[in-house]
Amino acid sequence: MSVIALFFYLFATVTVASAFMVIASRNPVHSVLFLILAFFNASGLFMLMGAEFLALILIVVYVGAVAVLFLFVVMMLDVDFAELREGFLQYLPIGGIIGAVLAIELILVLGSYTIDPGDAQTAVQPIPDLAETSNIKAIGDLLYTRYIFFFQLSGLVLLVAMIGAIVLTLSHRDDVKRQNISDQVNRNSKDAVTLRGVKSGEGI
Repeated sequence: MSVIALFFYLFATVTVASAFMVIASRNPVHSVLFLILAFFNASGLFMLMGAEFLALILIVVYVGAVAVLFLFVVMMLDVDFAELREGFLQYLPIGGIIGAVLAIELILVLGSYTIDPGDAQTAVQPIPDLAETSNIKAIGDLLYTRYIFFFQLSGLVLLVAMIGAIVLTLSHRDDVKRQNISDQVNRNSKDAVTLRGVKSGEGI
């Protein structure tokens, strides 16, 4: 067995095991940590395939942003997980039916799916001078030329999702003082400052 095959089986085994522990762990903090472990091992598989850009994106974006942000949210919210588990048996039949349907669909798809051996040799977008072109440059050429519209559209969708999340979680409280920029700019000096003649030894 070669060294590459040994690392492939090592990364694949740890990825599958950590992915199973993500859904099997009772503590959501442990699930997030197992998810981070799965991301790291999946990036190792990408490295073995020669896709270093996808491997680094998986670590930087998913581990550095999504998983860590989710971990901080879980830790800061202080959710009562015992209370959340009280309604588990109530929704168990519906969840079991949905899980069975999804399992049947996956079995049907995997059972009827075949891989054409010629697909690996067929390039959708031929890249000239592949030996002298890096993986990152090849992906950048495709993203910013052929797929520029979809790339910009995905960025717009993420922007709308971010704005929607901010709007949904924004709460206005009446007992909290906030600045109103338009009122501050439009204030008159006569209304803002009041001069009073106070005699010596007397208060206002």
